[in-house]
Amino acid sequence: MSSTFVTLAEVLEARGGPLLEEEVWSLLLGTAESLVDVSYKNNMCNIISPTSLLLSATGTLAFKNCGLSDDVSTFTAPEMLQGRASSTKPAIERQMLVYSLGMTLYWSVDFHLPQNQPVQLSDHLNSLLLSMCEDLAHRRVNLNSILEACESQHKASILPPPAKVIRQLVEEVFHDSMDHGSLPDSNVPLSGRSQMIRERLHGESGTNKCKWGQYFQCNFCRNIL
Repeated sequence: MSSTFVTLAEVLEARGGPLLEEEVWSLLLGTAESLVDVSYKNNMCNIISPTSLLLSATGTLAFKNCGLSDDVSTFTAPEMLQGRASSTKPAIERQMLVYSLGMTLYWSVDFHLPQNQPVQLSDHLNSLLLSMCEDLAHRRVNLNSILEACESQHKASILPPPAKVIRQLVEEVFHDSMDHGSLPDSNVPLSGRSQMIRERLHGESGTNKCKWGQYFQCNFCRNIL
């Protein structure tokens, strides 16, 4: 099991429900740390989606290369979809990945929720995800700010470290597979609720525009309010 990876989509399919808030904080911290490390090595993936974010039984994360397709279009930054992302500068690529990660995590907290049931997120986390999913790249929160915010949240709420949460999520998949005799379907459909999720994210936050500056006082956040 030490080298086994499962996708985030498989985790949710095995559970049959969404991630909890503290799990989102831990995954966000772990993924942001991994993306910063990968970006410095100039080996970044193009798009993050629930089927390309890999969780290991040892508590680590990895990213499967994910090409642009209809299935992952909702997780793809608008500038990439519109062909405006011609630059390969690391800073621009990181902002596209911030968008992908934000949409992926919001998909994870909306998983299998009835359409009329609101997503259960604190204003703090909801505002952060919204700031990650801004259509305009220059208005998105950056990876370093995400890291700082996650570290602050972990200290304030005494949340478990990312590696522990990742191991627990992977264990859920294997426990479920033992109960049912097989691993969950690795081809979890992404496109069915994607547009609805995007509308819910932007719609629910429309009256709560981004309260992010209340929690993290930086010039970037004040500029997007």
